Amino acid sequence: MPYVHVQITREGATSQQKRAVIAGITDVLVRELGKDPATTFVVIDEIHLDNWGHRGTSVAELRRGDSPELSPRAGPPRTAG
Repeated sequence: MPYVHVQITREGATSQQKRAVIAGITDVLVRELGKDPATTFVVIDEIHLDNWGHRGTSVAELRRGDSPELSPRAGPPRTAG
């Protein structure tokens, strides 16, 4: 019983696009792993941009360009060590 959890930022994906993602993921599991589509579950969560962060900054800030990382005085981007 496959369960696939997809998280995307909430930026206007249409119902038609989400249906296509669900169908596509299901098709891959059926074709590649022989899974039964009747017992395959795909869940899409849409996350608000303020609740999705990357490199210490929310995606909302990154998209607006007001991230400290994007400032000319910020220096090189931080890297995970």
